[in-house]
Amino acid sequence: MTLATLEQGHLDTWSMDRRGVRTRSIPFIRCAAARRLIADLTINHPLSQLPGEFQVEDIHREELRRCLNDTSLPLAVRITGALIRLYALPLTRIVELTADQFHRADDKNAYLTINRHPVVLPPKLACLIEEQLRESTTLHRQPQEMERFLFPGQIPGRPRNPVGLGDTMKRHNLPARAARNTAMMEALADLPPIVISDLVGISPVTAQRWARLAGDSWSDYLAARQSAQ
Repeated sequence: MTLATLEQGHLDTWSMDRRGVRTRSIPFIRCAAARRLIADLTINHPLSQLPGEFQVEDIHREELRRCLNDTSLPLAVRITGALIRLYALPLTRIVELTADQFHRADDKNAYLTINRHPVVLPPKLACLIEEQLRESTTLHRQPQEMERFLFPGQIPGRPRNPVGLGDTMKRHNLPARAARNTAMMEALADLPPIVISDLVGISPVTAQRWARLAGDSWSDYLAARQSAQ
């Protein structure tokens, strides 16, 4: 075919089976359309996959208790595991947390500011974060003008690598993905999708798809329960 004879149906069929090159072809198609070499055709970005890994509630809560109470675990593992299971934060966002985002209101109340949202911390988690900040200040001395990351990396002024942190979580039997998916579903029961989008760093469209998934799952659960009665 020539560019002039290309139609939307041809492009859709071609891009469906070529996920690897679809995204890289978008600029070319836009450029060709702008120069009127083709009709007004589009290639859409592939939809992000909805999750398939979840935890049952008992395991999710037991792992959270372990993060908050098990002193044999490394401090970074305890904090990361709790942040994932409580707030559905991804590892990429956790490693970017800084000392300036932690606030102690009084002896009993503390919170993290995440994308302008103050997130209340359980007292045990607040104490763990304070301890981590003290240790990181002692072990990783750096110029005052540099950001103080909660989890400093080997390079001054840079945070810890999220991939390495994820591997550490796995070694302590606290995998991140299934726990975060479960926490996301729980959060959608209390917060609107637009807040979840801003908090955990996903697009509003993806947050809406998560909300629909959560609603469908709850509806299926209620339907199954009614049919069992």
